[in-house]
Amino acid sequence: MPSLRGRLNSLTFRVVAFSTLWAVVALLVIATIISTLFRQASERGFESLLTAHLFNLISSVGVADDGTLQGAPNLGDLRFTVPESGWYWTVEPVSDVEGRLESLSLTRPVASPPTEQVPFDREFQRSYRAEGLAGEDIEVIESEFVLDADNRIARFRVMGNRTELEADIDAFERQVWLYLILFGVGMIAINALAILVGLQPLRRVRGALADIRAGAAQRLDGNFPAEIAPLADETNELIESNRRIVERSRTQVGNLAHSLKTPLAVLINEAHAIGGKKGSLIAEQAGAMRQQVDHYLQRARMAAQRDTIVFRTPVRETLNRMGRVIAKLNPQARLILDMPDEEIVFSGEREDFEEIVGNLLENAMKWGRSTVSLKVVADRGESPHRLFRLIVEDDGPGIPEEKTRDALMRGRRLDETKPGTGLGLAIVADLVKEYGGTLQLERADLGGLKATVVLRRAQES
Repeated sequence: MPSLRGRLNSLTFRVVAFSTLWAVVALLVIATIISTLFRQASERGFESLLTAHLFNLISSVGVADDGTLQGAPNLGDLRFTVPESGWYWTVEPVSDVEGRLESLSLTRPVASPPTEQVPFDREFQRSYRAEGLAGEDIEVIESEFVLDADNRIARFRVMGNRTELEADIDAFERQVWLYLILFGVGMIAINALAILVGLQPLRRVRGALADIRAGAAQRLDGNFPAEIAPLADETNELIESNRRIVERSRTQVGNLAHSLKTPLAVLINEAHAIGGKKGSLIAEQAGAMRQQVDHYLQRARMAAQRDTIVFRTPVRETLNRMGRVIAKLNPQARLILDMPDEEIVFSGEREDFEEIVGNLLENAMKWGRSTVSLKVVADRGESPHRLFRLIVEDDGPGIPEEKTRDALMRGRRLDETKPGTGLGLAIVADLVKEYGGTLQLERADLGGLKATVVLRRAQES
């Protein structure tokens, strides 16, 4: 599973995260603007309605001949007739007039602040908030008006239920947020899907490069978008250039090996002709030179191949053929081959694979008493590369655990009574290391040595 750091470095994650963040911020701003504009419009409409009711009330009230207030105001809103509805009006005398008029909804007086606290403006109007009869928040518009030529003045008050207004605004805001959240989720999902689909060609390029590295393909093939096609073309050119460099290097390596072979052979022959201690010393050093040249030339060839062109070697076919040869050369021991049903392909050259297996089997046949086992196991782990294991066991004396490191050292022989150069396991270790694998030595169930080699599988073509 990818780590958090890997996800943060993902182009898909960055683009989706940035677009999601931008969508969330944009929707928050839009929702805030819509809610603010709706609140302002609602409050203006509420105040305009109260002002209209106030003017209607003023035009509906007059003064009788006896100096009392008279009139039957009908403001056209049934809420003024419902007791304690939060919508009220009153007409109260101020000077030279008697009586009081009020709406049917007003069952008891609503307190108003003194004019010192909330003064009238130039038009003799003032507005303030107060607590309604049922505990609601009410908006009050109040005006003093001259009723007749005798300068008789009355105070008119219209009260509206502001709690209802706030409830309507809150309901609208909830609907806005709900719809914007649904819209935002859909937009983010569609945006993420579009980004994933848009980046799909890059995944195809990555898969094609993995096929090339695994040896299942030689170049990037397929129809790529105009933005990626130049990248694919340049990559193909790079692969071809790399292939030419490797081939040229292999040719030069072969030429070097061939050019050194004859001088070394001459030195060895001359050393044998000289004889004596001096001749033996020259022959020994020339042989060591030839061995070192072969070893390092082989390592250079393998290093170039491993990181560029990956070869494919069928494991079953190679092991069956080698098993028949080994069995004929070592009739004293029984060779047991155990391979899975699925076809396993080694990601490397046949000659290197044969050298790995050959050295392991030769070592097991040399030390085993009667039985040698060769088992191939396909690794089912979660490694980023597909692997397989070669397990070679024998029923010989084995190697003590503290001497397993010495057994892998070039030229180190743990038992001088057996013929050999002491290079077999060291060669296996070098080859396995160059291919990015591992070699482990331990006690076998048969009683002898168990050598486990882990190598990389090539992808099926």
